[in-house]
Amino acid sequence: MDPVEFRLPQEIDSSFVLFREKGQYFPCPWHYHPEHEIVLVTKSTGRRMVGDHIGNFDEGDLVFIGSWLPHVWLNEEEYFNESSTKKADAIVIHFKEDFLGKKFISGPEVDDFNKFLTLSERGVVLHGSAKRDITNIMLTMHNYKGLKRISLLLEIFDILGKTKEYELLTSPHFYKNFHFDSSDRFEKITEHILKNYTKEIKLPQLADIANMSVTAFCMFFKQQFRMTFTEYINEVRIGHSCKLLSKEDLNIMEVAYDSGFNNLANFNRQFKRIKEMTPSEYRRQITA
Repeated sequence: MDPVEFRLPQEIDSSFVLFREKGQYFPCPWHYHPEHEIVLVTKSTGRRMVGDHIGNFDEGDLVFIGSWLPHVWLNEEEYFNESSTKKADAIVIHFKEDFLGKKFISGPEVDDFNKFLTLSERGVVLHGSAKRDITNIMLTMHNYKGLKRISLLLEIFDILGKTKEYELLTSPHFYKNFHFDSSDRFEKITEHILKNYTKEIKLPQLADIANMSVTAFCMFFKQQFRMTFTEYINEVRIGHSCKLLSKEDLNIMEVAYDSGFNNLANFNRQFKRIKEMTPSEYRRQITA
């Protein structure tokens, strides 16, 4: 199933969108949009799909979705039963990066938040005190208008820019708005990986591209990407395999080799580790 583009009407007296999705179940289809989105589920349970990620959600689930990243929240079957008394409820914020002007988002005060926005291209689920504090803010935002509402959103930005209490959802392969700059070492490395992940990529080769020793490169990679090179390349390959698994004309072995794995056992092991399900289980869910 292909995602559809979805846009919410902008309130005349508001620079960003704040609304409550309320009903027997969440009706929005598999979709994407240019705005960044924050979703706080206050009622209901089910499964969420963000890019190539499939996971469970429950009351209190708090997720930040980057722009153009496909996503959907699917309630469990009992929510669609007409006689069910269960209800779905979520508070949602949509905003564009330049909703306060281009100079605002490029200012030095928002450097940390801009780094978080880069991470959000993969979708971010919040935990710990960050989740608690943002939840408390979102539960009160409907009570305010004007500058007070904007100031509360800026408080959320400040928390997001500082927190380490999160989990990235999609694989690196699903970056949607990544623009490569040949002068930037970080982006040179990513560009090479995303162009060649179906082949064998050796550490000395990447170290040469970064103009570093292998040891220094490994330290740099772990610091910048928050995972080892091996972990990253496996996530990229598994992300690609998820796309292939949505096509029924390829068997599991073909998907494994076309994704850069040189044996089926390792593919199955890495897929289970990253997605917490087997390739066959994933295919059944994504093609249902």
